[in-house]
Amino acid sequence: MKFKVLIADPIENDCIKKLKTFAEVKTLSDKNKLKEEIRDADVVIVRSATKITKEILEEAKNLKIIARAGVGVDNIDLNEATRRGILVINAPDASSVSVAEHTIGLMIALARNLIHANNSLKEKRWEKKKLKGIELRGKTLGIIGLGRIGSQVAKRAKAFDMKVIAYDPFVSENYARKLGVKLVDLKTLLKESDFVSIHVPLTDKTRNMITKRELLLMKKTSFLINCARGGIVNERDLYEILKEKRIAGAALDVFEKEPPFDSPLLELDNVIVTPHIGGNTVEAQKSACMIVCEDIERILNGRPPRNSVNFPTIDKEILERLKYVIPLAEKVGVFIHRITDAEIKKIEVFVNEDVEEEDLKIITNAILKGYLSNIISTGVNILNARVLALNRGMEIIEGRKELRFNGMHTILVRFMEHELIVGCHYEEQRILGFDGYSFNMPFEKNILIVKIEDRPGMIGKVTTFLGNNNINIAYLQVSRKKKIDEQMMIIITDQEVSRSLLEDLKKISGIKHARFSRL
Repeated sequence: MKFKVLIADPIENDCIKKLKTFAEVKTLSDKNKLKEEIRDADVVIVRSATKITKEILEEAKNLKIIARAGVGVDNIDLNEATRRGILVINAPDASSVSVAEHTIGLMIALARNLIHANNSLKEKRWEKKKLKGIELRGKTLGIIGLGRIGSQVAKRAKAFDMKVIAYDPFVSENYARKLGVKLVDLKTLLKESDFVSIHVPLTDKTRNMITKRELLLMKKTSFLINCARGGIVNERDLYEILKEKRIAGAALDVFEKEPPFDSPLLELDNVIVTPHIGGNTVEAQKSACMIVCEDIERILNGRPPRNSVNFPTIDKEILERLKYVIPLAEKVGVFIHRITDAEIKKIEVFVNEDVEEEDLKIITNAILKGYLSNIISTGVNILNARVLALNRGMEIIEGRKELRFNGMHTILVRFMEHELIVGCHYEEQRILGFDGYSFNMPFEKNILIVKIEDRPGMIGKVTTFLGNNNINIAYLQVSRKKKIDEQMMIIITDQEVSRSLLEDLKKISGIKHARFSRL
């Protein structure tokens, strides 16, 4: 029996043909019948027009996949879909170039008064002297959100000899530098930019991100462009600022309410508006459809999606092979975050020689998930962790070596100046080495690492200090290297070692270094 796919918004014929090769396809002809038609559907495909709400999902008894043929998923109740175990997929890369090009087009239109020039001439007015524009060359573009689209805008702006600055707390200096972009705080960006372009998703944190307070920081000669999502800019505040000419103008492709026919912004001469067409190109629309159609086929055939929004999914065979390794790898990622003081720019992951390439990728992703989950508050999973890491400018190196310790699944990870070796035998997890020192002890939640001078009494100093501060030792091992007058202690404790206690420990004579990780 074929799976049933409901197409709720128009998609390209080539995509429909592809869907028909593996599913029974039905196109929704009346939006009012969505509740009725979705009841026996396995898959529903939407663009931005159709809203998949909690009420709709209550009717969708067989629904397995919601496919968004585009990027934004704010028209889908993600929480409810996740609660019901419904996988949401999208096509995050499909429209990046189209939206970036549209942004640049609006920027040029603002700079050269193109809309007014076109309209006045068609009304038989020759306003050449009045329509003096400005060059983009030498101007400062401030990009809010240096993700997929923001990065594409930056590349194109550099071709116009613009200075590009950006605000994005989730992007590394290294990544921005490769784009030729300087990272700044939001206040600096608004004050210094001649053009401000928004490229962040609409979330609880970004809703009303730009209000009157932020707009008043901008130059009177500057322009605002929003091709991201309506609701990020407070439209009432923007209208007031534009009407009073506190900034030079704005170009909007998105609105809080679409279509925005009752918006007073449409009445202003210093506003250019387009009907949410940033990603509406032949290439982007076809690409988005083909991406989600291919992912639908993968999922229905039992394979993991490439673009899961809400669920990490892995092949059952891989999951079975790695069911003890994945928890270990995630714990490694948490450990890395706990013992480093700054964000890592490069990570190297090595596994046993006989580990399959696909398994290595999953292990690395699990490490990245554990690490990034402590930096990015929500939305990190095994499937998207690598993309998120690369977007932050992290360099990822993977390989296989002769690493096996007593039949264990073994992982070697290098980060900053550190090297960690861990292994697992079924559910048993062990630390096997750290920074060249050999160990074989449990990899458990409270790990104290202390480097000491190799002389009598030092081990006693550490254990006495811990005992005096009511820290019970569960396991302790000491390791030394040849020709080095230092030793390393790894201590598993029953209690957490506080930051202040750690600082007091470091002050003891003969202690070179001390770090604590709570997993």
